[in-house]
Amino acid sequence: MAKKTPKSPPATHWREDPAEHDYPAADDYLSLIFSPAETEQMVAQLRDAPLLHRKAKDLLRAARLTLLPETNPEVAKDLKRVSSGDALSPVLLVRGSAPAGVELIVADGYHRICASYHLNEDDSIPCRLAELPSVSPTPA
Repeated sequence: MAKKTPKSPPATHWREDPAEHDYPAADDYLSLIFSPAETEQMVAQLRDAPLLHRKAKDLLRAARLTLLPETNPEVAKDLKRVSSGDALSPVLLVRGSAPAGVELIVADGYHRICASYHLNEDDSIPCRLAELPSVSPTPA
């Protein structure tokens, strides 16, 4: 079977900074699995974290997420944005912990990672990375 040739995205299809609306989206998601204090701590870290770059294929593997198809409405929207020359926002991540059995958490940007993978799985995606919270667990 012939290897799929990556589509050529514009030279740069990533912004330098996340969009302001990405932080409340990350907060919404993280608040489903962490306490309010832990969520606040991680979102604050994401705002201050330096930009780093990781490959699309590695982000999906570390998070153990399934690659969404190009036909997924949100992935298709991001692919269309890139083809029209719009830059995508960096993704927001929370580092996992192998000893604790916690995968990398994509707090915001899952669809953008998938879109980038469809363009080129080795694409370097800009990310901001927070650490798992050190806040004590909330009582049950």
